[in-house]
Amino acid sequence: MSDAALSTTPQLSARERFTVYWGKYSTVAILALIVAVFSVMEPIFITGDNLLRITAQGAITILLALGEFFAILLAGIDLSVGSVMALSGVITAQLIAHGTPWGLALLLGVLAGGLIGFLNGTLISITRLPPFIITLGTMAILRGATYVLSDARAVPLKSADYSQVLGGHIFNVVPTSILLVIVMAALLIFFTTRTKAGRNLYAMGGNPQAAWYAGINTTRHTLLAFTISGICASLAGAVNVARLGSAEPNAGTGYETYAIAAVIIGGTSFFGGEGVIWKVLVGGLIIAAINNGLNMVGVSAYYQQIAMGTLIILAVTLDRFFGPRSTR
Repeated sequence: MSDAALSTTPQLSARERFTVYWGKYSTVAILALIVAVFSVMEPIFITGDNLLRITAQGAITILLALGEFFAILLAGIDLSVGSVMALSGVITAQLIAHGTPWGLALLLGVLAGGLIGFLNGTLISITRLPPFIITLGTMAILRGATYVLSDARAVPLKSADYSQVLGGHIFNVVPTSILLVIVMAALLIFFTTRTKAGRNLYAMGGNPQAAWYAGINTTRHTLLAFTISGICASLAGAVNVARLGSAEPNAGTGYETYAIAAVIIGGTSFFGGEGVIWKVLVGGLIIAAINNGLNMVGVSAYYQQIAMGTLIILAVTLDRFFGPRSTR
C-alpha cells in the first residue's frame, strides 16, 4: 500500500478502538478477572470440582437467560421468567403425583411454559403496551396461580427416575443439567445464525419499523421470542425440581434479576438488535462464579443482591456509551 493510501485510511479514535475491544472481549475478560480475584482470595475456588459445581449451579440461571435473551433482543424484557419457572415446576410435580408418567409430565410442564410465553407475546402484540408492563403483570398473576395450585406448600417429587435423569450425572462426573444447557444453547445458536426467523429477530430489535416495512411479520416474531422465553424458563423449573426433590412455590423469586444480568453482562444490548447466545452462556457463568465466590469468602446473600444490581447498571451504562450503537 502506498504512503498516499495509508494517509487516507481512516484512523479509529481511542473511543472507537475501545468499543471494538469491548464488543469482542468484554464478557470473557470479566469472567477471567472474577476467576482470578476469587482464586487469590480462596485457592479452592479454582479446583476442578468447584468449577464443575459453579457450572452446575449456573444451569438454572443460564436457561432463564437463554430465554430472556430473546425478549431483550427485541428491546423488550420478560419479568415473568421466575414465575414461569415456579409454575411449570409445580405443574410437573402435581402431574407426577397424580400418576402421570414423569416423561409426559415433564413435556406438559415445558409446554405450559411455552404457552405462557405465547400468551405474553399475544398480550404485548394486542395491547401494544411495553413488555415491561405486560410481564410485570403476568409475573404477579403466575406467582399467585402457583400458590393456589400448590396450596402454598412444596409439592414432593414422586419420581426417582425424574431425579436421576435431570438431577443426576453423566458417567458420574458431569451433571445432566450441564448437558441440557449445552443442547439448548446449540439449538438456539443454530436458530439465531442459520434460520430466517432468527435473523428477523435481530432486524426487529435493531429497527422495528424498518423490519415491518421490509415485510417481516412483527407480531409472529414477537410471539416466537416470548414463547422461547417461556420454554427456557420451564426447563429451568424442571432442573430446579430435580435438584430440590420438590416443586417449591417460591422457586425463582428474584431470578429474573439474575437472568437479565447474565444477558446484559453477556454483551447483549439492552436497546435491542445486538447479542449472541454463547456470550449469554458466559454471562450466566459470571453470575454463578460471583455467587459461588462470595459464598466461599463468607459474604452475605444481601450483598450478592447489591452486586447483581450494580453489575446490571454498570453493564447497561457501558453498553450505552461504548456499545455498537454509540458510534452510529
